[in-house]
Amino acid sequence: MATRGEVDGGNRTVTLRPPQPEPFLRGAPYPPAGDKPYPRADPVDAPRMPADTWHSAQVPAGVRLELVGDAEAVDIAYHTSSGNMGYRGDGAGITFSLWRGGGNVWSEEAVLGDGLVRLPLGSSPPADPAVIYLPEGMHPVIHSISAVRGVITPAPAQPRWIAYGDSSTQGWIASGPSLGWAAVAARSAGLDLVNLGYAGAARGEIVTAEHIAGLRADIITIAYGESCWTRTPHNVGMVTEGLWGFLDLVRQGHPTTPIVVISPVVRTDAEEAPNRLGTSLADIRHAIEMVTRDRIVCGDHTLSLVAGKTIINAEHLADGIHPSDEGHKRIASTVARALTAAMKSAQEAPQPEVPAGRAHILRPTRPFPARVGMTTFGSRSSAVTAPSPAR
Repeated sequence: MATRGEVDGGNRTVTLRPPQPEPFLRGAPYPPAGDKPYPRADPVDAPRMPADTWHSAQVPAGVRLELVGDAEAVDIAYHTSSGNMGYRGDGAGITFSLWRGGGNVWSEEAVLGDGLVRLPLGSSPPADPAVIYLPEGMHPVIHSISAVRGVITPAPAQPRWIAYGDSSTQGWIASGPSLGWAAVAARSAGLDLVNLGYAGAARGEIVTAEHIAGLRADIITIAYGESCWTRTPHNVGMVTEGLWGFLDLVRQGHPTTPIVVISPVVRTDAEEAPNRLGTSLADIRHAIEMVTRDRIVCGDHTLSLVAGKTIINAEHLADGIHPSDEGHKRIASTVARALTAAMKSAQEAPQPEVPAGRAHILRPTRPFPARVGMTTFGSRSSAVTAPSPAR
């Protein structure tokens, strides 16, 4: 019987996504693509995507197993296909890391090729979810997961969070996949993370907006801008119109879903330095924040803003560009609080009816005033613009 991802390899059949672990799998919304079992973008659209986006999407960032039960441990049979960790080194993910009860219960280094790992589940109550992060840098495929002396079942579903962004959203350069800000915030806020962070890419491409519009989501974050300064230079006009279009398309699929826009965190070498189009990261950040605020004023009552510059300092950048573990922890703390507030606000506010098939498109009708509804989250002065409930 065919299984998900089964392809004809000529002399033999290669199964990329065995069915047994599927109910435990989280963060993998798309079917296999070639030899990549857990792509984070729709493989059908690979020809439409920039090459750097599709390259990053083949890394299974945020793909994990979640379970509950009274077993003493779990055995995981797997196969890894890459030993090239690239820029991040071991931080790209070389271990199976099990988190439960708010802490890291056990970590075990993966082997290259076929392997079997046993992970103790700790002393938490059976109903406490266990989250197992994969050695994503080694491009694993999970063949099976089984209980040792007890029973396990897939963890109950949690609200689904689509997190779009660039390298820091993907997890660069935290010392492991479980320590990236999106992973930390998901554990803190009790959310089912789908990580659409694309390292070296993510410039608000329309094809990605279409992907987000087509995925089920209870909350969405959009956190890009740094790749618009350097890798593919943008000016303010490009960033402004690009974000308007990106949000318009996302709203076609999610007309009332809470969306939190996170402007770029600090990067000291880029703050005032112009790119090839004469635009600094500060300019890009300002454009992103102004578009978000304009849309809130125009009536997008489930859109909010986290102003990124003051969330971390230069001392929290491990390489001058990407957050350290402490930097990721601080970003996660601010974002988790913003996510919780946005979901609560959306639940409490009456939602307008959106006719079926109608695009939810907003355009500014008046200039944005200096400050609208600023609310502070976290111990630092990071600001979140939160709209008042619709009346």
